[in-house]
Amino acid sequence: MKDETETRMSLDSIVYAFRRGVAPESIQRAFPLLTLEEIYGAITFYLAHEQEIDTYLAQAETEFAAQASTLNATARTANPALFQRLEHACLSRKTKRQ
Repeated sequence: MKDETETRMSLDSIVYAFRRGVAPESIQRAFPLLTLEEIYGAITFYLAHEQEIDTYLAQAETEFAAQASTLNATARTANPALFQRLEHACLSRKTKRQ
């Protein structure tokens, strides 16, 4: 029997993989601490509560995007020279590819 701390895993990870069309067996290869039975159980739970979980995931994505935007703006303000060099490097790389 597994200790709960051994398999503590976010349902989000399994749901995102499932929504991308990844087969349960492939999900299990990506998360080898989980049994196939646990993965099917998570998928079953997701399908039984799809609307609530999709709403939760959408809210989490919105919050993450807002936090990332704030952190990005703070970093740009704190070190504008670094971001100018990075933007210049990206433009140079794009120009070389064309």
